[in-house]
Amino acid sequence: MTHRVRQGPKGSPLLLLVHGYGSDENDLFSLIPYLDDRFTAVSVRAPHAYPPGYGWYDISFTDRGILRDEAMIEGSGQALETFLREAVEKYGADPARVFVLGFSQGAAMALQLLLTRPQLLAGAVALSGHVPDVGWDARASDDALAGKPVFVGHGVADPVVPIAAGRDARARLGSLPVNLTYRERPGMGHTIDGELLAEVSSWLSARLDA
Repeated sequence: MTHRVRQGPKGSPLLLLVHGYGSDENDLFSLIPYLDDRFTAVSVRAPHAYPPGYGWYDISFTDRGILRDEAMIEGSGQALETFLREAVEKYGADPARVFVLGFSQGAAMALQLLLTRPQLLAGAVALSGHVPDVGWDARASDDALAGKPVFVGHGVADPVVPIAAGRDARARLGSLPVNLTYRERPGMGHTIDGELLAEVSSWLSARLDA
């Protein structure tokens, strides 16, 4: 998969950055200067073209809300699993310290990986996204998910993925034995503002220091 990387020393923790619909690997790569420099950071391009960018699955905006192709979510999850394993080996990262940070569709993919393949991840950050039903229905056992750190952040004023999706994520993940941190940003739309980015950066650094 096409990607950009900031290489860290051998044995570094790996942070996978997963962009949203219509974007590409350059989008979240711009966050790297604000994130812990101990990470080998890899920003990956989604496999499906949605000009002018790319995405992880089909969406339709209807009067019933956003309709998502759940089968494509799992297909992209499989592609990300393969890519993650290859990236860990290629860049000499620590397989026990792999984190994923996703925005919008990328947040859904981060949660898909966490719920269905928790053994791959040391933690996940999901910003302005939702919990995929396909991942929720096929989620791993409570024992496999126990203690997994998860950060969910969402803008209260998000016009694209409404705050209801963030609150649904809080309710669903809160029913599992994961270590959930949930943040709402009043007035924030479908974006990552400076305050939320600073909190995510601190949260990730704390996971490395634990």
